[in-house]
Amino acid sequence: MQRLDRFCGTARGLLARIGVNRIGMVGSLILLAAALYMLCDMLHDIGIGKVIAAVAATSPIAVLIASGFVFVGYGTLTFYDYFALRSLGRRDVPYATAALAGFAAYAIGHGLGISVLTAGAVRLRVYASWGLGVLEVTKIGFITGLTFWLGNLCALGLALALAPAHASAATHLPPWANALLGLVALAGVAGYVAWLLPKRRVVGLGNVHIALPDAPQTFVQIAIGMLDLVVGSIATYVLLPATPVTDYVVVAVAYVMAALFGFLCHAPSSLGVFEVTMLVLLPQYQKEELLGSLLILHFLYLVLPLALALVMLGLREARAVRAGSGRHRHHARAPCPSHAEQRGAAPDAPITPASLRHSVGSTSFNPT
Repeated sequence: MQRLDRFCGTARGLLARIGVNRIGMVGSLILLAAALYMLCDMLHDIGIGKVIAAVAATSPIAVLIASGFVFVGYGTLTFYDYFALRSLGRRDVPYATAALAGFAAYAIGHGLGISVLTAGAVRLRVYASWGLGVLEVTKIGFITGLTFWLGNLCALGLALALAPAHASAATHLPPWANALLGLVALAGVAGYVAWLLPKRRVVGLGNVHIALPDAPQTFVQIAIGMLDLVVGSIATYVLLPATPVTDYVVVAVAYVMAALFGFLCHAPSSLGVFEVTMLVLLPQYQKEELLGSLLILHFLYLVLPLALALVMLGLREARAVRAGSGRHRHHARAPCPSHAEQRGAAPDAPITPASLRHSVGSTSFNPT
């Protein structure tokens, strides 16, 4: 036991010396570099014309249906921030503000990359009018990330545990291995919920502490994360080529794993990582057709929301500037109060002996 404590202390000291953020950044860069290398190797024989033809051959009805699921997916994303605010006790922030912050933070953060910084900056700008600072925004980012991870583990665990044979087409593992991995993922989530049952847990480093959502709130958190992934996987499934026929579970497992790796790399639009994962896990499709479907998915899920988020934030800033300039002009045009106004009398009141006596009487010193 003493050796274990000594090892844990040494590990904590080493991580503190190196920095967890640096380790995460190096890991993200390695993952991104490996994905780009694999993508270049896999696409060396791909013709751009064939990919464009595959995009053009996609059914407009499929694109329309996928757009509807993407819309629903971004609706679920708005609950990430709404839940985090309620978990932190900020029930005064309305849903509309949380929805704007959540939508814009996800669209800009994942569209431009390094979501920890870009999404945090967007949230800080939106929530500043409600008195939230850097610390509160950091906590919101942590809880939204926890929502994604819990939903990812549950969705992936359920898919692997309930349909291990179907999932083998994506993971290329025997069914028993898929079932085992799924049960391990579900056991990890169950263990986390059990850890929350006795009392509300607080985690943090130094002076920064975050009260984690309790067990009942965590179930809501898991539902939000799972719904987001399910809707995204359905949108992907709708856009895939009609042949060969593939079970939805296979596509769902591939999508969840691709989203997980894309989240880890912090690259703009999960550049290369998402595509490589889908190409590796769905080899039954022709590369050109699969890439065409993924290009449409990227446009619907990343490019279009990014443009819309930038427009929405631009309009919000323009309204704020106009409101500020309006207040400035109002104060500039307001006349300076006269001496009579400052004393509480009407500015145009005539001076009479009675008013003089009242003024003198109100300012005279009375020792009694």
